[in-house]
Amino acid sequence: MQKDPDGFSLIELLIVVAIILVLAAIAIPNLMRSRMVTNQASAVGSLRIINTAEITYSSTFNHGYSPDLASLGTPGSGIPTASAAGLIDSVLISGVKSGYQFVYSATSVNGIYSAYQVNANPLTPGSSGQNYYFTDHSGVIRQNATGTASSSDSPLAG
Repeated sequence: MQKDPDGFSLIELLIVVAIILVLAAIAIPNLMRSRMVTNQASAVGSLRIINTAEITYSSTFNHGYSPDLASLGTPGSGIPTASAAGLIDSVLISGVKSGYQFVYSATSVNGIYSAYQVNANPLTPGSSGQNYYFTDHSGVIRQNATGTASSSDSPLAG
């Protein structure tokens, strides 16, 4: 019986496929975990951007804080105004970014928004993110690992 030097045997191909499957079984969970950690870091970064945008909005327009996320967004054309300040990107204005949903509310007293709060909740808990985040006009970002975060939760370290 002669060996054909130009090809691979069925056994060799099956061994290669088995090795690839083992490597995939190891790599895929790690990739999913790193994606979740990246989404959480993006959510915290977005909350920091919102806090900075609110300070800028308040000092620029003298109306207190913005009534909603859309007011912090980019103007269609022309110069920024109190209804489109040009301080955050259009993805964040939509309320959904990097696997998190951002829920914004503001408190109005005599037509001036004196306080705001933002919750960042994972769209699919355990998959798109594990932690829930909260910030308000104090600028402190807080987290909760089990449910919607609030002002009574622990601040983020660092």
